[in-house]
Amino acid sequence: MPPEPTRPSPIKTVVVLVQENRSFDHMIGWMKSLNPEIDGVDGSQSNPLSTTDPTSTRVRFNNTSDYVEPDPGHSIQDMYEQIFGVPFTSNVTPISGGDVKMNGFAQNAERNREGMSGDVMNGFRPERVPVYEEMVREFGVCDRWFASVPASTQPNRMYVHAATSHGATSNDTGKLVGGFPQRTIFESLDEAGKSFGIYYQYPPATLFYRNLRKLKYLNKFHPFDLEFKRHCKEGKLPNYVVIEQRYFDLKLLPGNDDHPSHDVSEGQRFVKEVYEALRSSPQWEEILFIITYDEHGGFYDHVPTPATGVPSPDDIVGPAPFFFKFDRLGVRVPTFFISPWIERGTVVHEPSGPYPTSQYEHSSIPATVKKIFNLKDFLTKRDAWAGTFETVLTRTTPRTDCPATLPEPPKLRKAEPKEEAKLTEFQEELVQMAATLNGDHTKDSYPHKLVEGMTVADAAKYVNRAFKTFCDNCENARAHGADESDVVVTSNTKSSLARRFLSCFACNKS
Repeated sequence: MPPEPTRPSPIKTVVVLVQENRSFDHMIGWMKSLNPEIDGVDGSQSNPLSTTDPTSTRVRFNNTSDYVEPDPGHSIQDMYEQIFGVPFTSNVTPISGGDVKMNGFAQNAERNREGMSGDVMNGFRPERVPVYEEMVREFGVCDRWFASVPASTQPNRMYVHAATSHGATSNDTGKLVGGFPQRTIFESLDEAGKSFGIYYQYPPATLFYRNLRKLKYLNKFHPFDLEFKRHCKEGKLPNYVVIEQRYFDLKLLPGNDDHPSHDVSEGQRFVKEVYEALRSSPQWEEILFIITYDEHGGFYDHVPTPATGVPSPDDIVGPAPFFFKFDRLGVRVPTFFISPWIERGTVVHEPSGPYPTSQYEHSSIPATVKKIFNLKDFLTKRDAWAGTFETVLTRTTPRTDCPATLPEPPKLRKAEPKEEAKLTEFQEELVQMAATLNGDHTKDSYPHKLVEGMTVADAAKYVNRAFKTFCDNCENARAHGADESDVVVTSNTKSSLARRFLSCFACNKS
């Protein structure tokens, strides 16, 4: 018999929100109590405090209303110890291969700061994250979704839209200046006549990609607070929607990216706001909304990181001293699938292909977008390998009982945001990226002196000013006849006023 024809996808808009630095067990592992199909924690999991101390630190519940979290280690060397149970030294082969035990979280936390082992073994009770509890009850959750790289924030965020970090395992200020050069799903969509939009609350981290700095893409960036709900209400959301949150924690505008020590209730409130806007949109029955986390942030997870058959996306080897071959995945993170085409209480485990070793990881997003919109090519060997999740859309008709609203999350932190706090590594990267947009990368203070002593409040003001400068210069360049495929490069060198003025419109072909 001939094969049955493939049902056209009901999805016309894919919405992606990537939160910050939480492992699956830490954020939603306790959801196992709601649905035993979920591979979560039951309280029996533990880690030794050190290689010589038999005392164990067990996972535990957090049920306090005033919980201020630390920011555990999550560099590539921290993850080596967390995954393999022994500290990284330069005379071992890092990350690739090895005996994966997932037993080094507690000892690594103590190495970074005494007394932090209990924090990294801590998890949230479902009632503490009621928005996600509702997502688990009403839609789909994946309990086998891994970060793409056993490394920090930025490399993993690169995989969400490009299926490669172009060899980065940490911050690379050299690449920040010119922008990371790899092809992204945005270009694939544009070339296929599909639309995309990036809705940002702070200057968008997607500008780490050089190609998104082209003049022709400037109108793809939308202020979230001004335009997202309006576009939802008017049914004008593009085919691919990326939502970027507040990465800086201020008193008037608290951080809502879930990064420690930001109040998790703010992140939940943001997810609630996005969901409710989508739910009320006339496009609701054509939407697939994905929420995931860039990496685990140093918090405990018990599921071993996959290392079998994981392809390097582009055969680029990472820098010394690790020389990472990008042949294993990072730690498991929470991921939710939201759509009226998904049955209530769906739990997604491992994918069924396209290869025997395929897994769900951040490259699954461009891989699935390619399949839904019938795009021409994969971006790298990694998204060609990654599992796709369009199979979660199992219904033949959309549900009519999806909740119109989500619960109001309880406040988890009584303390006010610390605007005078030092910057996290990711916040430093955002400042350094902003410096390349407004021309400060030509100054002697770039990259490290620029962020020395800078507070969270200082950084928030700086990146906003820099982004405005970049947008203004792009508009001026366009008015002076620059090509739409040009990237505007601003230079603030100590030259004449006329030279500085003209340098704002020096456009480099990509």
